[in-house]
Amino acid sequence: MIDGNTLLFGIVGDPVGHSLSPLMHNANIESLNLNYAYVPFHVKKENINNLISGAKALNIKGLNVTIPHKIEVIKYLDEIDPLAEKIGAVNTIKFSEGIAKGYNTDAIGAMSALKEKVNIKNKDVLVLGAGGASRAISYALCEEDVNSITILNRHVNRGKVLAEDISNKTDYEIGYDLQYNSDKYLKDTDIIINTTPNGMYPHINDEPLIYAQQMNNEMCVFDIVYTPLETGILKEAKKIGATCVSGIKMFLYQGVESFKIWTGIDANIKVMEEVILKASGVEEF
Repeated sequence: MIDGNTLLFGIVGDPVGHSLSPLMHNANIESLNLNYAYVPFHVKKENINNLISGAKALNIKGLNVTIPHKIEVIKYLDEIDPLAEKIGAVNTIKFSEGIAKGYNTDAIGAMSALKEKVNIKNKDVLVLGAGGASRAISYALCEEDVNSITILNRHVNRGKVLAEDISNKTDYEIGYDLQYNSDKYLKDTDIIINTTPNGMYPHINDEPLIYAQQMNNEMCVFDIVYTPLETGILKEAKKIGATCVSGIKMFLYQGVESFKIWTGIDANIKVMEEVILKASGVEEF
């Protein structure tokens, strides 16, 4: 029951109606018998400059940040965690004593999801997209001793900027190219990671960025989109017998980490996983 003492958390994005975060976090909150509530906030790009001041005025305690605000929101924060600063993207904000501090839990979530299914050490990785999630995942991959990382994006300049930024801050020489040139790299690719919103609800009929005939069954294909659970690129990977990693796992693990940052309390991961499974209509993922 929400009352005058309820602490408020939420997620901001554009769009945000597809998000399972409220369902997942509220199930966790209820299981822990805490007087918290988690709600979605649809924030347009033109209003992002008012987000932090508005959240402070409403005494919001924590926010998740999703597409397309993960990079833009940084300029409005009071502080930023060193990992999030290095990545250059924020997906979690904690409000405490008038200070808005940004964190990135996408990196932890993505690596946890991948390593459940595949050994990523010494692998050649193709990352599709050059946005906030791509930044987080690409930096995280540099900490996992992969062999190579190549970023493909529909706008080559954006891919170049990200690749050069990571190369300058790590021991890796990150490659980049246009998304349309994926065939040049796929024969040497072990892991494909889609960080774009391609195929995300409501655009579930988008043409997949890579098709089954371009893949092989030794590959691992990871799509960070989780609505729908089985995206176009994962359907293509399934056809060829490749290892598939659903974005729902990354979503779960980043949520667990966000809750810990906000509250200092360990989340009930079992309950969070169960409610996501039920909502997705599957027995496992």
